[in-house]
Amino acid sequence: MTVVRRLARPMLASIFISGGLDALRNPRPKVPAAADVAPSIARKIPYLPEDPETLVRLNGAAQLGAGFLLAVGRLPRLSSLVLAASIIPTTIAGHRFWEEDDPGTRAQQQIHFFKNLGLLGGLMLAAVDTEGRPGLAWRAQHATHHVAQTSRRATRTARREATSAARVTRAKLPV
Repeated sequence: MTVVRRLARPMLASIFISGGLDALRNPRPKVPAAADVAPSIARKIPYLPEDPETLVRLNGAAQLGAGFLLAVGRLPRLSSLVLAASIIPTTIAGHRFWEEDDPGTRAQQQIHFFKNLGLLGGLMLAAVDTEGRPGLAWRAQHATHHVAQTSRRATRTARREATSAARVTRAKLPV
């Protein structure tokens, strides 16, 4: 792992570890904001409870767990995807600046909204970072190409052997 990744991943994960821990320990302040968005999301995803407090805690647990994994460099692509999925409802529920009437509150919520949007962009980059190794799509395409080449070679070899065998058989036949 490069020095940049060793430093950047824990830096990116820190906000999620901190926020996830806070949501697990003290979900009540986040429940009113979540109550507007969480039940409608929960109805669309099977097995997800509709209780806003439980959803805040689940989101916090996802952020804490995935943030820790990202920070230590374990399953960084998967953990980045989990964090990206968790920040979207958090942002929509908690930073609805377009609904604020007070200019000061609106400006603060807008700053937090765009901060989260920037974090989402960083997580998207982390989710596609293959650390210089080929990604799954390239590997699958390369494997398919390799199988096709091997198959063509095997076919050519079989034809050559069949032609050779036919020549030998013809040479042994009485004329």
